[in-house]
Amino acid sequence: MDDPTANPAHRFNELPKETQDFLSQLREDDIETLKDGLRLVIAMRTVGTFMKWLIVGILGMVVGVVMFGEAVLKIVTWFRH
Repeated sequence: MDDPTANPAHRFNELPKETQDFLSQLREDDIETLKDGLRLVIAMRTVGTFMKWLIVGILGMVVGVVMFGEAVLKIVTWFRH
């Protein structure tokens, strides 16, 4: 059914009627807008992934610093006794 090597006209005929109507009404500037929108969504997903790992890294560093501080305090109390 979905033959990527098929002629584009034949592939268009395999699409649902609603999709065919939508694509038939697109103007050239609409297509450019859709391309820009896709690039924007891809960029947002990339930034979102970066921000997620940045937040995870910062939280990990905070937890690590707190654990390191507690360990240092334990060692200091050993030497005081």
